[in-house]
Amino acid sequence: MTDAITRDNLFRQVPKKPQSKAELTDSTSRAITQAETDSRQAKTQRLRQARLQMEARQPQPVPTKGRAKKAGRTSRLAAS
Repeated sequence: MTDAITRDNLFRQVPKKPQSKAELTDSTSRAITQAETDSRQAKTQRLRQARLQMEARQPQPVPTKGRAKKAGRTSRLAAS
């Protein structure tokens, strides 16, 4: 009369909601898009880090002295 309690009869399984083809396609495309976005962001971070390391290894350019400015011509009004 009393059945043995097992995992199958103790917990009632909730039936999963069947997905339509459109929902299935949408969720799949979102997963693919998210994976591509994650891959692109990881690549951007990796390239940015490599660029910063490369810039850090390069010696700083020595600033050169600028040429002295030539004496400018005076305006004609000031010469009158």
